[in-house]
Amino acid sequence: MAGTTTRALALLDLLQTHRSWTGPELAARLEVSERTLRRDVERLRDLGYRIDSAPGAEGGYRLEAGSAVPPLLLNDDEAVTMAVGLRLAAIQRLAGGPETSLSALAKLEQVLPSHLRRRVNALASFLRPTSPDGPLVSPEVLGDLALACRDRERVRFAYAAADGTESKRHVEPVSVVTADRAWYLVAFDLVREDWRTFRVDRMSELRRTGGRFAARELPAADLAAYVAAAVSSYGTLELTARVLMDLPLAGVREAFGPWSRGAESAGETRTSWPVGGASVQDLLYAISWVPQGATYTIDADDDVRAQLHEIATRLLAATAPD
Repeated sequence: MAGTTTRALALLDLLQTHRSWTGPELAARLEVSERTLRRDVERLRDLGYRIDSAPGAEGGYRLEAGSAVPPLLLNDDEAVTMAVGLRLAAIQRLAGGPETSLSALAKLEQVLPSHLRRRVNALASFLRPTSPDGPLVSPEVLGDLALACRDRERVRFAYAAADGTESKRHVEPVSVVTADRAWYLVAFDLVREDWRTFRVDRMSELRRTGGRFAARELPAADLAAYVAAAVSSYGTLELTARVLMDLPLAGVREAFGPWSRGAESAGETRTSWPVGGASVQDLLYAISWVPQGATYTIDADDDVRAQLHEIATRLLAATAPD
């Protein structure tokens, strides 16, 4: 019995982490025959899970939203409490990883019946992030994006840029990450034919199209760093400067990775690198990452240069040898 139960739980986990599976794929993953697979599927159905099976030689299986929460796992109140808690954890960016909260939320909401979803949405509408200056994010949009990323499903939405420009977008979503106290979607824009980042709180009219897409080469290995670099890109922050360093552009890109965004060649051995921030301290932090041994100059407004010089002078005095 223990082996049967363990196998059934493994089957449930596979069904929850992928939109659909063929019979041979599931049988191979579980290392059982297709006949045993069909029996395990029936056991899960007996427990209340709605598993749709497509006819044909491939024998596809897909976990559908249930008409009731499966028994022996969660009652209605427990399911609603857990879903609301996961949404709150994701929005508030609690310690432990927001991506983990989104993954768990996607699994749970995949099987929530419609009447419980309505309860979750009603309760979650009153939740707010703990960060007083963080933008409000629709938990329903966040959950739908998590599912679309998981299922590699194209989405359409309306988007309002920082300058107020509105546009309609059709994208292939790959990840939802946090940066600078906000949620961002990393996606391939099908109209602009390039990778883009979108602030989730500026999205509206989100619609999952049902269209699937093949995986593309990602714009960076570390998408969190990629988004952070995009958010802090030149021209989007209050204070900006350019660092002219004695390093070729290839060397800067190798040293800074996604943070080299906006860097331009200033000759065979020199590179102009934009930095920005909400304060002079932010600029100073960015400049401190220039590799040791590379000489550089800073091109900025006179006031910014004066403040940087004043901070550097105090730092030199504080760290001078006795």
